[in-house]
Amino acid sequence: MTNISVTPIKAIRCLSGVLALVLIVGCKSMPTLEQQEQLVQANDLVLDQITTRAVVNAWGKPPIYHSEFTYFFVMPDFSLIPRSRVATGEAPRGWKAGVHADEGVYFAYPDRGWLLVFLDDRLVYREELKAEELHALAKAWAYEDRFKTRLDPLPGP
Repeated sequence: MTNISVTPIKAIRCLSGVLALVLIVGCKSMPTLEQQEQLVQANDLVLDQITTRAVVNAWGKPPIYHSEFTYFFVMPDFSLIPRSRVATGEAPRGWKAGVHADEGVYFAYPDRGWLLVFLDDRLVYREELKAEELHALAKAWAYEDRFKTRLDPLPGP
């Protein structure tokens, strides 16, 4: 017969680990679509809490839309920065070594001054830019699209 004893310190560590996991999962729950739309209307663009549908419902279809396979820098706080938003050959300040790659969906609203990037239908990056900067991005995307092969999917809403 095996005698299993759990010291109070081990029990507290185990309990605190479970409690931390529950808090993390609880904090990551998505707001309702109506709550998301209210956040968008208030320009409170909370990462991982807003979907493309909420943005379109609140602000309308984006005047500039782009979709492409994108590399993202994963920051220590788990936020994501698209490689295209960092100077070539550079890394964002504070970046360690995490990288993620997936289909990024870009919404640009020049009249509002926002570039929004979504992964798996969740807002993962936002940046305030001037209308001229957003139009310059759109021109660069259109130029790049000219050189895609027929095997590369063309962007579309």
